[in-house]
Amino acid sequence: EGPSEFDSAYERAQNESFKAFGSKDIYMEKFIENPKHIEVQIFGDHHGNYRHIFERECSVQRRHQKIIEEAPSSVVDNDLRKQITQAAVNAAKACGYYNAGTIEFLMDKNKNFYFLEMNTRLQVEHPVTELISGLDLVKEQINIACGNPVSFDQENISINGHALECRVYAEDVDNNFSPSMGKILHHKLPSGPGVRVDRGIDLLSEVSVFYDPLLSKVVTWGKNRDEAIKRMERALGEYQIAGVITNIHACIWVINHEYFRDGSFDINFMEKEFLPLVPDKWKDKDKPEYEDIAAIFGALLKDKEKELKPVSRDCSPQNKWMDTTYE
Repeated sequence: EGPSEFDSAYERAQNESFKAFGSKDIYMEKFIENPKHIEVQIFGDHHGNYRHIFERECSVQRRHQKIIEEAPSSVVDNDLRKQITQAAVNAAKACGYYNAGTIEFLMDKNKNFYFLEMNTRLQVEHPVTELISGLDLVKEQINIACGNPVSFDQENISINGHALECRVYAEDVDNNFSPSMGKILHHKLPSGPGVRVDRGIDLLSEVSVFYDPLLSKVVTWGKNRDEAIKRMERALGEYQIAGVITNIHACIWVINHEYFRDGSFDINFMEKEFLPLVPDKWKDKDKPEYEDIAAIFGALLKDKEKELKPVSRDCSPQNKWMDTTYE
């Protein structure tokens, strides 16, 4: 933040570079204070066609990993949308890219945006783009991989409503968002108009230390941002998972915060607004009774499993991960 800090920062950066890469070469870049994280979904094909599918707001993060995303961004107007989407398309063209891709930017308080990185794949948050555009991005990616041109024209797509996604993680928000391990002992999905849940778990699924703690994605759509938020609040309130600790209550807190509602949050939002409240606000409060019951049941089940004898099970080749059961 000032000249007095430069020497020590320069030395730390050099040392980190040397330990990681065996070289003390470093570079300097502009520091963006309290930026927002805005990204643009793009597609390029083998025929030189490039399209964008508008932008996503991804500023609610912890440890630089996204928690809540939405499309479109509540702070990007039409003029800025034209600029940032064109910049994304230009970046893809410049490297002859084809496939699905995401161009990510940091945007300062004056709405100047700066290139951050490109992810050469679909993102976890791609459902919000699907819901506002009506496009199947996975299908489009496969279509391009088959050598076909991108299937839609830029002028034929538009933003329809607003979509919101909350990533449900198995993590202990009271302990600096550390991963939570265990077996899913109770799992009840939310439903209703405008609610979509993409999940990687089911009842009795094991959540281990070997994989990312993302359990599912709750996605809501509404005719406007307010309706999408209200549907998300209802969906998260209905969602029941027991056997592991989740961040659902933290997501509910975020979407009800005044900074989230007015769009003024940035990538430091969780560190500045949520973490200071953790010791007093969340410890052992508002914990559903079924979580306590499931935790007790889980402990008993774990002891019982030690006594069970594995037996072989006849399975199809498509289900080899189920080749063991218990009696």
